[in-house]
Amino acid sequence: MAKPETWRLNAGSYPVSMPVQTRFADLDSLGHINNVALAEIFETARVHFHHLFGRHPSDQGVRWLVAAVDLKYAQEAHFPYDIIVRSGIGHIGTSSWTLFSAAFQQGECVATCDTVMVMKGPKGSQGIDPQIRAIMEQNIARATTTA
Repeated sequence: MAKPETWRLNAGSYPVSMPVQTRFADLDSLGHINNVALAEIFETARVHFHHLFGRHPSDQGVRWLVAAVDLKYAQEAHFPYDIIVRSGIGHIGTSSWTLFSAAFQQGECVATCDTVMVMKGPKGSQGIDPQIRAIMEQNIARATTTA
């Protein structure tokens, strides 16, 4: 199994941060946060990240669709500690983008998640609006040496 690149484990690589509370219901029989619950935490953070764009996609007559999700688990996460999801844009295409995210608990990266999003209009793929592209470019995930 491929491990995330080292820079992806550094909280300072991501411009946007969102705390998410873990729940007792997130635990599995082994006593750590269930993998599906961690995927839901990433989903919540992704939706909040997209609020940075300032408009709902339907306001533009488009839909933002998840095309792919790649989760890599680095270590166990535990209840009751919050998870801080750090996010930034990893790639911007013509009508798609990749959101890079990493989940941190007690200062350690527990997982990374790459989500490929596509923009669809009434007649298929639609280019990314210039205003949204500018916001994406201001929120790029980059390798850094600071936490």
